[in-house]
Amino acid sequence: MFSSKTVARVGRNYSTWKIWPKKSYSTEATFETKPFKLHKLEEGPSTSVTIGRDEALLLYRQMQTIRRMETAAGNLYKEKAIRGFCHLYSGQEACAVGMKASMISADSVITAYRAHGWTYLMGVSPVGVLAELLGRKGGCARGKGGSMHMYTKNFYGGNGIVGAQVPLGAGIGFAHKYKGDGGINISLYGDGAANQGQLFEAYNMAKLWNLPCIFVCENNGYGMGTSAERASANTNYYQRGEYIPGIWVDGMDVLAVREATRFARAMCAEGKGPVLLETATYRYHGHSMSDPGTSYRTREEIQEVRQSRDPITSFKDKMLNSNLATAEELKQIDTSVREEIDKAVKASKSDSEIGLDELAADIYAVNLEPVIRGVTSLDTVKHVNIGSRVNLN
Repeated sequence: MFSSKTVARVGRNYSTWKIWPKKSYSTEATFETKPFKLHKLEEGPSTSVTIGRDEALLLYRQMQTIRRMETAAGNLYKEKAIRGFCHLYSGQEACAVGMKASMISADSVITAYRAHGWTYLMGVSPVGVLAELLGRKGGCARGKGGSMHMYTKNFYGGNGIVGAQVPLGAGIGFAHKYKGDGGINISLYGDGAANQGQLFEAYNMAKLWNLPCIFVCENNGYGMGTSAERASANTNYYQRGEYIPGIWVDGMDVLAVREATRFARAMCAEGKGPVLLETATYRYHGHSMSDPGTSYRTREEIQEVRQSRDPITSFKDKMLNSNLATAEELKQIDTSVREEIDKAVKASKSDSEIGLDELAADIYAVNLEPVIRGVTSLDTVKHVNIGSRVNLN
């Protein structure tokens, strides 16, 4: 009557659940997501999503790691250990983690300056992220990039110019198609960047050439200090590719994001790209650390989202209610993540900065001249290539 696997099916309101038959834990669970909204698509991703126990535990750990790492970054900024800009991803973890769960090793990512979580997911350790924030040599760019400029294999940043990463992403998608490596590119931008003209130029070129690109608008409701409604005549960002198919997804549900990305990626792999994805999400902190985030929204609004829609708490409840994990297991993950980030903070703070001898390092991938011009044509510095030590290859 039932399959050999223990399967839990949870309704849309997640208020009731059943398990057949009763075991110590389920090996697999199926959930119903919120309906996807579609643009120029007759069929969309399935609202019935299934996940195995091991993957669920991994996604939970990844989201907790990003949350804890961002909390540490916020504290370090308040200590004035981190200088300059610092944009936190807290509240948006389900977006990055859900997308990464549907990627293959050949795929690439380019995003804006809210990049710490993606840097970690693409292979940089928490120490590599935090050390970069602190300007230390153990950072993924040896402390030379900071919050806005983090890179690793198949991860092209962290970009500080609003919206400029999208045409770059189209170019990376073109490279995937040209090389035939089977990869697709995911380009992420916020609702605040969605009105940039260069985005629509990139849409046009990507559609003309059917590039394997997923353009993702992470709609967290606010730009630098302005709500989406005050900035955009059309806030249905998934429709704004016009001739490009679009999908709206609940960005606070990691499984819904995973399913939408899987669907969009399959379209790109079949030569039916590009696809525009809008993830409806929320940021708990201000636009950056210099923004308290409460002048254009209320503290009550933030608290309501934390209590009712938090991506980590919601996923934790699903795992517990469907018997995918026990409370003790999740508590052990929480403890393990806290210890890992605490150690990463200590290691990063005790690390040293690079010397002036590396001032001209890694300016070019292939340098054709022995020296680099300084401030004036008479000033020169010797080129240093340390790319193999910076994890950029």
